[in-house]
Amino acid sequence: MKFVDEATIEVIAGKGGNGAASFRREKFIPKGGPDGGDGGRGGSIYAVADRNINTLIDFRYARLHRGKNGENGRGSDQYGAAAPDITLRVPVGTVIHDADTNEQLFDLAHHGMQVTLAAGGQGGMGNLHFKSSVNRAPRQFTYGKEGEQRKLRLELKVLADVGLLGMPNAGKSTLITRISNAKPKIADYPFTTLHPNLGVVRTSPSRSFVVADIPGLIEGASEGAGLGHLFLRHLSRTRVLLHLVDVSSVDPDQDPVQEAANNVRAIAEELRKYDADLYAKPRWLVLNKLDVVSDPQDVQAQLCRELDWQGPVFAISALSGEGTQALIWALQDYLDEEKGREMVEQDKKEGIYMPEDPRFDESRGDLTDAGQ
Repeated sequence: MKFVDEATIEVIAGKGGNGAASFRREKFIPKGGPDGGDGGRGGSIYAVADRNINTLIDFRYARLHRGKNGENGRGSDQYGAAAPDITLRVPVGTVIHDADTNEQLFDLAHHGMQVTLAAGGQGGMGNLHFKSSVNRAPRQFTYGKEGEQRKLRLELKVLADVGLLGMPNAGKSTLITRISNAKPKIADYPFTTLHPNLGVVRTSPSRSFVVADIPGLIEGASEGAGLGHLFLRHLSRTRVLLHLVDVSSVDPDQDPVQEAANNVRAIAEELRKYDADLYAKPRWLVLNKLDVVSDPQDVQAQLCRELDWQGPVFAISALSGEGTQALIWALQDYLDEEKGREMVEQDKKEGIYMPEDPRFDESRGDLTDAGQ
C-alpha cells in the first residue's frame, strides 16, 4: 500500500430539520391546539484513531465528507428523525489542523480517541413549544440550524520511540532490518527509502520499542531539497534520535573522518532550521560500516575530537550485525528510564505521587522492597 502521510479534506455537517406549525384537528375535538413537532438534528462528522490503519491514503481520494440533514417536524407531535453521524477512521498519531488558519485542532495520539470535526445543526422547534395561557394558537416555529463546515488538513506523525537520522545510503534501512521485523527496500545507491518504515525491536517477551526509519536528509532539506524534509515530522514524537554516520569513503582522495564530520554538522543544522524542539532531542552518534574500516577505534576517536562530541557514541556494522546488540540494550535501558520518569511526572499531576513513602526510590522512579 502506498504510504500517504498528509491529506486535505472538507467536512460539512448536516442541517437541522425545521420545526412544524400544525394544529390538532380531529372529529369531536374542537380547538385541539398546536401539535407541531421539532426538527431532527443534522448528522455530525467525527474522527476516531484506529491502530489498524497506518496511512491516510483513503482521504487522498475521498476529500469531501457531507452529513445528511435532519428530518422536518410533523403534526401530531411527531418529531423529525436525527440524521446518522459519519465516523472517519484515521491512523493513530494523526494531527488535524484547520486548513485556513493552520491552527492545530486535535492530536489523536491514542487508539480509540474520538473528536468532533463538524457538529450537526440543531433541529428547529415546532409550534407546540410556543403555546401559553395568552397564546393558545401559536403559529411560530423555528428553522433548523446549519451544520458546521470546515476545511481540514490531516497530518500523520508516526508513533515511535527511536528515530533514525542520517544522509542517504548511511545504512538506516539496513540497521532497521537487522534489529527489527521491518523489511524495507535496500540497495547500494542513495534514496532507496521513499517513505517511513516502522520496526518493532523486541529485547525480551515483555520489553520492546519501536524504531522509525525516514528517507535520508541532504543539505538544504529544511528548504525542501530531497525527500527527507517531508518526513521529519515523524521524528517529533520519538524520545531519542540515532544519527547514523557512514565512516567509509569511496573516494580515496577524501578524508573519511572529515567527510563524516561535515555530514554530521550538515544534518544537525538542517534539524535546527526545521524545528528547534527536534534539534533539542537527545541524539546518539552511531558510526556505521566499520567492517570496511581498517582501524575503527582510531576513526571513532578522531571523529569525536573533530566534532567535540559529548553524547553517547556507538560503533556498529549494520550489515554484519557487529555492535548492534549493545546498541539495542542501551536503547532499551534508556527508554525504560524515560518512561519511568514520565510515569512519575504523570503521577505528580494526578496527585498520587508519594515521595515520603520509605519504599520510594527517587533514582529509579518506582517503589522498592525497602521498608516492607
